Amino acid sequence: MPKVVLVSACLLGLNTRYSGQTKYNAKVASYLEQAELIPIPVCPEQLAGLPTPRPATEFQRGDGLDVLEGSGQVLNRLGTDVTDLFRKGAAETLKIAKLTGCDTAILKERSPSCGVNWIYRQGILLSGSGVAAACLKLHQIDIFSEEELPTP
Repeated sequence: MPKVVLVSACLLGLNTRYSGQTKYNAKVASYLEQAELIPIPVCPEQLAGLPTPRPATEFQRGDGLDVLEGSGQVLNRLGTDVTDLFRKGAAETLKIAKLTGCDTAILKERSPSCGVNWIYRQGILLSGSGVAAACLKLHQIDIFSEEELPTP
């Protein structure tokens, strides 16, 4: 039986990014085909109820782990605090992982939800993880970015 893997929906060609665009990644598509994986598309921000398009967001304080622990903060470009919505999107993403038996995810690097190794805080690119990425990792789901795919 083929294995399922969570994948940031924007990497699969779905127009789920804040701008309403996609970040289709041919390398990810090829990897999924080669490894005979079934992708489960997720967009934590849409799962939280945020619209598409929506104002861009970034961390004001901390990173994804800090948000989950209560000390981080995510604001959109309008200055609206969307931290609770990012927590909700992470929780919904985790539910999908559990429902589908996923133990691996391929996520969009530098995203405030999906960033695996890098996030933006106050306009600066820093080491850290997005909220959904941190949540999945805390629950023993292996996470990879489109820039560092695992060996098939």
